[in-house]
Amino acid sequence: MPNFYGAPEITVSQLAEKLRNGDDVRVLDIREMDEIDRVYLDSPKVYIAPLSELAVHRLGRLPDEVRERSAEVVVMCHHGIRSAQVTMWLLAEGWENVTSLAGGIDAYAREIDPEVGFY
Repeated sequence: MPNFYGAPEITVSQLAEKLRNGDDVRVLDIREMDEIDRVYLDSPKVYIAPLSELAVHRLGRLPDEVRERSAEVVVMCHHGIRSAQVTMWLLAEGWENVTSLAGGIDAYAREIDPEVGFY
């Protein structure tokens, strides 16, 4: 389902199922470090690249695990707006299987795991 930016999206339920099943999915958390310090998704499949660093250093700040353009990547932010923008950017840069997490980590905490927390 695309959003306002036209970015393909994945629901929090779909992501939770992929994480539970051990699917080869990589979650790219683009929130700023002060946001991550407050609330985070505790999974070895989550990789951090704050948007402010991506804006300055472009692809050079992407974690190695996310650089493979054919890998399944889910971009996550607070509410799904910044992640939609980064999803469109990665698609334009040649990523083949990238989606934005609809509603962001806030929706994940609300619908899947309240222990993740809110801010």
